Parts: sequence; C-alpha cells; structure tokens
Amino acid sequence: IAHVIKDGQEADVPVEEVKTGDLIRIRPGESIPVDGVIRSGQTSLDESALTGESIPVEKAEGDKVISATINQRGTIEFEATKVGENTTIAKIIALVEDANATKAPIQSIADKVAGIFVPIVIGIAILVFIFWMFMGEPFEFALRLAITVLVISCPCALGLATPVAIMAGTGKGAENGVLIKSAEALEILHEIDTMVFDKTGTITEGKPYVTDVLPLNMEGKDLLYKAASLETASEQPLADAIVHAAKDLEIKLSNVENFEAVTGMGITGNIDGKKIAAGNKKLMKKEGISVEDLLPVTEKLADEGKTPMYFAEEGRLIGIIAAADIVKNTSESALKRLKEDGVHRVLLTGDNERTAKATVKNLPIDEYYADVLPEDKNDVIQKLQEGNKKVAMVGDGVNDAPALARADVGIAIGAGTDVAIDSADVVLIRSDLQDAVTALELSRATIRNIKQNLFWAFFYNVIFIPVAAGALYPAFGITLNPMFAAAAMSFSSVFVVTNALRLRKFHSLSNDKYEQYKPEEKKEINIEPLNIDYNPNPNSKKEEGLNNKKIMEETNMKKVMHIEGMTCGHCQKRVEDALNSIDGVKAEVDLAAKIANVE
Repeated sequence: IAHVIKDGQEADVPVEEVKTGDLIRIRPGESIPVDGVIRSGQTSLDESALTGESIPVEKAEGDKVISATINQRGTIEFEATKVGENTTIAKIIALVEDANATKAPIQSIADKVAGIFVPIVIGIAILVFIFWMFMGEPFEFALRLAITVLVISCPCALGLATPVAIMAGTGKGAENGVLIKSAEALEILHEIDTMVFDKTGTITEGKPYVTDVLPLNMEGKDLLYKAASLETASEQPLADAIVHAAKDLEIKLSNVENFEAVTGMGITGNIDGKKIAAGNKKLMKKEGISVEDLLPVTEKLADEGKTPMYFAEEGRLIGIIAAADIVKNTSESALKRLKEDGVHRVLLTGDNERTAKATVKNLPIDEYYADVLPEDKNDVIQKLQEGNKKVAMVGDGVNDAPALARADVGIAIGAGTDVAIDSADVVLIRSDLQDAVTALELSRATIRNIKQNLFWAFFYNVIFIPVAAGALYPAFGITLNPMFAAAAMSFSSVFVVTNALRLRKFHSLSNDKYEQYKPEEKKEINIEPLNIDYNPNPNSKKEEGLNNKKIMEETNMKKVMHIEGMTCGHCQKRVEDALNSIDGVKAEVDLAAKIANVE
C-alpha cells in the first residue's frame, strides 16, 4: 500500500497502481514503495537490503529514494519517478533471476557427463547382473547388486553442483550490492588478472572539493567568505566546491553585485562594495595584478593534481584557493586488496600527465594512461587483451560504455549512467571500488565451490559404484544393502547443496576490517596563510632602486668651500674636524688655497 496525496488528500492505493509523478507520503518505519525524489521533509533511510550497508543514509529535499528501503525517522513526501518493473528493486530481482537462468561454461561439462551418466550406469548394472550370474551366484544376489548399483549412483549431484553454487553466489552478491548479470560473467570474472579503472567517479569522487585555502594578509575564513560570496553567481563546478566549503565551515555569504564572467579567465564582481576578481593568471594580468611571487605556490599545487585559483580585491592579491577531484576514502584499500589478489591495476584518465601522475602517486597503481579520449579506452583494453590478459573494465560514464563492452568483463558503478550499466556484465549498486573487489573474490569463491562439488560428485560415484557392484565381496565378503545405497545417494546430493550454501558466509571487503565508503562526509581543508613577501607591483622595486641611486648620486656630489681667516696648521685642523663631525660629510682642507673639498 502507498499513501498517495491527491488534491491535498491522502489515499491508500496498491503499489501496482502508483503512477509516475504521484506524490507519496512515508512515515517512520514504513518501506519506500517505488523510486522517487524527496519534495519535502528530512529523514534517514535503511538501505541495507540493497547495498548491504548497515549505517542509515541521511536524506533531504531533492535526494533520491529507492524502493524497498526503510524510513527510519521523520515523515517525508516524495515524487514517484520509477514505478512497476522500472523500480530499482524490480530490476535487481530480474537480474538475479536472469543470472540464475543462465548456465556457466563449466556447467556444460557437468551437463554432458550427466547426460551420458544414466545410460552408462544402466549398462554397468546389467553387466554386474550378468557377471554374478556367470560366477554362479544366486539370482537374488545378482539382482540385488544390480539394483544397488542403480540406487547408489547419483547423477543428481552432478546436476546440482553448478546451479546451486551460482544461485548462492549471485544471491550473496546482490545482498552486498553486487549484481552479476549472468553465470558466464561470474565464471569469466574469476579468471581476471588485469583490472582497468576509469578515474573520475570510479577511483575519485567525481566532483571537485576545496583542498587548500591560502590567504594573503588576511584570515582564511575571510578569504573563503569573499570567494564563496562571489562564486554563488557562477555555474562552474569549482564554484560549487568553494560555496560548499564555505557552508561546511558555517560561513554566511553576501550577495554579489556587478557580476561578470570573463570567458576563459574567471569572474569578477563586487562584494561589500569592493571589486573581487577570481580566476587564472590571464585574468590577473588583465586586471593589472602581478602573480609572479605566487607562481611557486601554484606550481606546487598543480604538481599535486589540484586546480589553483587566484583571488584579488581592489587590484591586490588576497590569496589562492585550490580544488581537486579527490580520491575516495576506500579506493586505496580496494587497490591494495587487488594487489594481494594478484591483479594488475591500470588507470585511464582524460587528465593531463601532471594531474594523472599526482593521482597515482599515493595509490598502488601499476600503470596509467593520461590524456585518454573515450575512443582510446577501447584501444587500451584491446592492447591488454592482445598481451594474453583477462581484462575487467570498471567505469561509470557514457564514454566508458565501449570499453565496458570490449572488456572480458565490464563492471559499472551503480551511480553511473544507464548506458554504462546496460553495457556492463556486473553492476555495483554503490559507488564504492571495494565492491569491485567483492565481485572478483565472490566469483573466485563460487567457482572454487563448483569445482569442489564436481570433485565430490565424481569421487563419490567412482568409489561407491564399484563397491555397490560387489568389488569387496570376493576378498571380504562385503556387499551393500540397497537401503544403505539410497541413503548414500541422498547424502551425496545433500553434501553438494550444503557445500554451496557455505557461500552464504562469504565476507565482502566493505563489511570486513576495511574502512567504509563515506561519500557525504566533510572533506578536510588545509587553511594556511601564505608567508611570502608579496609585491603587488614588481616594477616598484626597480623604480625604487633607480630613485635610491639618484639620491645617492645627488648626495655624493663634491662641494668646494672657500674659507677665510686660516693662518696656521691649527686653524686647518679645527676646520677639518668641524666639517668631518657632520654625519655623511667627508672634508679635506687646503691651507694654502684656503679651500675645503667636501663630499
């Protein structure tokens, strides 16, 4: 039942009758019936049924809600966007059912053996009967052994070995937010030795965050206040990052006046009556502002994969703010686990060489490709495959779709586009790289389980059919009772099913000792004043030097003074001492000429 609001009145209607665009009210403790977007209210949702994540997720107006999740607190109203078979939970159920309906290549071997197993066993039973009759044993004895052979043989175990394990594996994957579309993908995945990652949105958050606030002759919050107030009028991604950072620090912003966007350079506007400029070096040059003293700082930030922006007030620099698409908090642990699993790790990015190098600097990546265009990703996958690699591609965007289809196994991040998800063999509901590790390790555990089941099925039949045929009778006089044979046959099937159910105890990486993915957490910002001798006009030092030189030249001019009344050496000495006692004056007195040379 869904509480649909029509004409201001709440009416209970069956979920099957909910239509796209309906406004639905959800109270605490109730389940979300269809996918939608919150229009009013705040709450926290338990999404463990979909993602395996036990921690409730905070939701507010504008956030998406998914069917089959549980409202923990607060009453919300949301607009239905996907109903019926288009809801997330319906698609998950369909994917799991489709996966269970498909056959893994390894199952075809078991099916072929099972197909000829029954005729072979019947033939063995007939031969056993004829053999013991020929050996002179009573008819009842020969018939009993022949029946025992038929009863103890177990083609069921061969038939169950693969499908029950696949069903348990895909079910456990869905429980942990990993949707495996087919049994074939599950089997191929366990052979993967190379995993290729798109950078943006896969290894990184997919959007920029402010990393550094470097004020010049002011407080960091003051710089962020002026910057964010100006950026509220901008539509650039970096602007959103700066405004978001200011809100995280609870900084109240002002309205911007006379806002102007300068194409390819930045923006300008008035905040509290003062002109603020924000942008790159070209904008600062246009505004007549020198950034030479800050170039070492911006170069260092760029080497770290960050995008620096200059900020100036009334023609004078007031600081730098840097932003970057930061690495997810769980990406490093996921890549380390893949390294332990013996997987070669490759990064693809459209970023330049400097940014790509900074991204992989602290990550366990074996190789990376920078300046990669969408069509180049497909070529990289093909090149790796030609080197006899089994390649999985992990991506989330439309431009990843060809590479996802080209790879031996395509893995799509659930937060990505529908095109990417449709092109993939495995879908990760969460945008967490740890789930790619879960998919790989779950596939390996499942195939290992299938091989154990097949080994038991073959081992059981190879050992017990000869015993049932009377192989131990000549030496030990031992034969099997048909009732014991029936019990052994049943035990064989139960063993296979029980072994497959051990997959239910599989622990995913995200539920293990590793850190949980936290996409909405506040990002740490480095706020540090710039300790540099900033000169707003680099030519002023040169001009100052010229002026000083001129002053010195004027000061160092020689003067000749005529002195009357000197008659002896004592007079000369007194005059010379008197002149030299004056600061900055050097004098030599000529008694005969009655002059003093003064510098």
